[in-house]
Amino acid sequence: MAFDKARYPKDHPVSMDVNGQRYEVAYVSGDSDSGLFRGNSSWRGPTWIAVNFLLIESLLRFYMFYGNTFKVECPTGSGDYMHLGHVAEELQHRLQRLSVRGDDARRAINDGNEMLDYGPHWKDYMWFHEFLDGDSGRGLGASH
Repeated sequence: MAFDKARYPKDHPVSMDVNGQRYEVAYVSGDSDSGLFRGNSSWRGPTWIAVNFLLIESLLRFYMFYGNTFKVECPTGSGDYMHLGHVAEELQHRLQRLSVRGDDARRAINDGNEMLDYGPHWKDYMWFHEFLDGDSGRGLGASH
């Protein structure tokens, strides 16, 4: 899920005043709240699996070049430093945990849906969502 620093815009939205009217770009963890995007039809959310895949692959390629010599703080603000290979693994594991059943047999991507988590005809099948809520991990957008 999102780091606190990733949610910085939630408490500090970007805004500006133009001719007495205030315009603001605020943090939205999942579906767009703008009529411009009509709910989720064009919005891709902060956790988009395809983009995360490309990011993880890129980090692994940079790790193959830099090796253990280049480290970054991960998670941000933790004081822990990892080489890019470990950062890629950390991101990969975080994405995987959204789909793995927890101790209560629920999956974060199902957002508490009883049928999907416990239904005998559904519990062993996972939906692949277009994007995920950045705070809860619930699946959003197209799921087919």
